[in-house]
Amino acid sequence: MVEWLLILASALWFGVLTSISPCPLASNIAAVSFLSKQVEKPTKSMLMGASYSAGRMLSYIVLAALLLHSAMSAPQISNFLQTQMNMILGPILLFVGACLFGWISLPTSNWSISNQLQQRLAKRGQIGAFSLGSIFALSFCPTSAALFFASLLPLAMAQQSSFWLPAAYGVGTALPVLIFALLLQLGTVKVATLFKQVTLIEKITRRLSGAIFIAAGCYYCWYYLIPLMR
Repeated sequence: MVEWLLILASALWFGVLTSISPCPLASNIAAVSFLSKQVEKPTKSMLMGASYSAGRMLSYIVLAALLLHSAMSAPQISNFLQTQMNMILGPILLFVGACLFGWISLPTSNWSISNQLQQRLAKRGQIGAFSLGSIFALSFCPTSAALFFASLLPLAMAQQSSFWLPAAYGVGTALPVLIFALLLQLGTVKVATLFKQVTLIEKITRRLSGAIFIAAGCYYCWYYLIPLMR
């Protein structure tokens, strides 16, 4: 039970890091700020932010579930992961740690939607905000790609969990966005100030997480791979 809670917490943390990594951070703050200006009442503004967060969360859950279901439905892949996951986990952790430190850069998607489409969706209320979040979630930067494809998916495959871990990851991506929406609505910070502060926090947490990934990767390599080479 304790191990499962730690795994869920890891998936949740991967989601938080994804949401505050550079590219999603900029789009999240800009989108929440833009959406909040489309309504007058504070409660509706928060609902717009919540709908945007829900859209991002659902996109990550559906994408992860589809990829995981496809992989786990193949007997050879499923059997390999169940028997050999510990041996490949070390290199995976080292790879993700290197990505978090910026030593390795993954190819990313550079597509975006037009300003006209963004404005049309924003004017459609909560449904539009939900759609906007769903679309923005599919644009990955190097850090978010490493966390999603190289961290969450292998972890979920190892645990044979095609829903709960992606769901925890999705919740993690939504939490910072909801906090952004609340802070901007309360007027306690300005957009530029919020972006600067969160960027600094992201840099520290990303490097700390990268160090943990590398340390764990070294342990797994030493414990599972080195004996095979002797």
